[in-house]
Order: sequence, then C-alpha cells, then structure tokens
Amino acid sequence: MSDRLPPLTALRAFDAAARHMSFAKAAEELHVTPAALSFQIKSLEEHLGQPLFRRLNRAVELTEAGRILAPGAAEGFTTLQTAWAATRRFQRIGTLTLTAGPALTAKWLAPRLFEFARLHPDIELRLSASLKVIDLRRDDVDAAIRFGISDDADLASYAARPDWVTPIMTPELHERFQTPESLRDAPLIFDDSLFKVAPGCDWPSWFRAVGMSYSPATGTHFSQPDHAIDAACAGLGVALGRRPLIIKDVSEGRLVAPFKVAVQTEARFRFICLPEAKDRPQIAAFREWFFAEIEKTAHMWDDFEIIPEKELGRP
Repeated sequence: MSDRLPPLTALRAFDAAARHMSFAKAAEELHVTPAALSFQIKSLEEHLGQPLFRRLNRAVELTEAGRILAPGAAEGFTTLQTAWAATRRFQRIGTLTLTAGPALTAKWLAPRLFEFARLHPDIELRLSASLKVIDLRRDDVDAAIRFGISDDADLASYAARPDWVTPIMTPELHERFQTPESLRDAPLIFDDSLFKVAPGCDWPSWFRAVGMSYSPATGTHFSQPDHAIDAACAGLGVALGRRPLIIKDVSEGRLVAPFKVAVQTEARFRFICLPEAKDRPQIAAFREWFFAEIEKTAHMWDDFEIIPEKELGRP
C-alpha cells in the first residue's frame, strides 16, 4: 500500500458518501452519476487495499477503516473550503459583505447607507439582515454587527457606545401620559427580545430608576424590537426603546422620549471581523463610517440621566 495520497476526487466522493450513507445522495450532491461515484470509491479502496463500505441490499455502512477515515476526510474538506472562501474574499477588494440584525438594519443602517455609498462609491456593499450565528472563517461574510455581551474570542471586535432604554410614545399619547406615574394607566408595549440580550433593561427596572416600585403585568408583547417600535409609532402604546433603534423616529417627530431617564445595559453593538482582515480597505472604511455615524447623534441625549441597570438591583 502506497503512502501517497489518493486522488482528491476519490476522497471527495468518499466524504460525501460517508456523510449521506448513500451513494445515490452523494452522487446527487456532487453532480455525478451513481456509477461514477461508485467507481471513485472503488478506486479509493483499491488504493488503500481494503474496503471502506459494506454494500448492503439497499444501503451502505462504513467498515472500521471507513470509520477511521471519515472524520479526517470531513475535517480536511472543511479546512479546504474555509481556506478557499477566505482567499476569494481577499480578492474582492471592492466588495464588502456585512451582516447585521434586522432591527438595526431597518431602523438605523438602511436610512444612512446612502451616505456611505456617497463617500465610498467604489465599494459594493452586500448587506444581510440576519441574526444567524456566523463563522467568519467559514461563511461568505466579511464583517458583522452584533448586539449583546461580548463573546468575540479570536476576533477583532470594536464596541460601540453603551446602549440603554427609555419610554417612547407618540406625541398624541404623551398628551395623556405626561409623568412616569401616569404610565401605570398607560397601554404598555413589551420587547421580549430584551430578556435575551439585556435582561436588566425592562419595565420594572425603568420604574425603579424613577423611584417607583411597579411591575406591569399586562401589555402587548413583540419578539422583535423594531416591531415594538413600529407599534409605538402607530399609537398602540408606550414602549421601551433602545437608543439607536429609536433615533430616527424621535428626530423626525413620530415618537417622543419625554422622561429623560434611561436604563443602561451592559450589552452593546460590536463591529466584528477577522483579525487578519481588519485593515482591508473596505472593512476599515465601513468600520470608521459606522462609528462616526454613531457620534453624529450622540449629543441628542446629553440631557438624559443614564442609570446602569446593575445599580438598580432587583425588587
């Protein structure tokens, strides 16, 4: 038996068949005929000098040799795919593929992207609005904007300003509810996503921040923050809005944030990318623009009292 590696096509055929435990499904994945795939695996077995599969009546199963080879073959092809994807991204000097959450995309990014395009007409931005967990080394993504407590080990991570929440409502609704105490009688809106990323920033915490002991039990619940904000814009009730997600509606008068008290969370937005990619021109350009845009509106909240949620405790 030779120590020389067998042909890559034969190993790829084996890897697909071992994953699917089916020659037919493996052939379909590789866009070859089952006969061609079977030939590749047979040539691999001849190269090795022993069978890798037991051919049963309507199925196949791995032999002991096949079970030994399968994990290494899978890992090898994953490594190759990762390296190939990274090499392709390196070539795309004029393209930036970015992912950000749907709420940030709709409420903050999309209304501002014309400015980035004006400043960088040579960069083609491809934006995916998704909360999917990504692997920047494997997935076809250059950078991501994520919200939460940092868990960005082995990545280049740049944190934005601390985030916070404050009550928001339409100007018409504010005419009826002009004090924090009056919110006891207001229709409240709950953004349930806050419990996942910022559990200390809820209605009871905000009421404690203004000196009230009140835990509202009823209201309208939404699973996404932009939906809760849209409901507030429609006059459904009073919502707790996060700073970057409410700024456009507040600045354009659809909403007001009248009470000037906010609860700050330890969670925040971060711009993340691979360490070796942080200085690529298109990534550096977007990162610098992103943080500059945040600073443009930071003054809007200068008269707010911002109270860290960890100082409020629990009831």
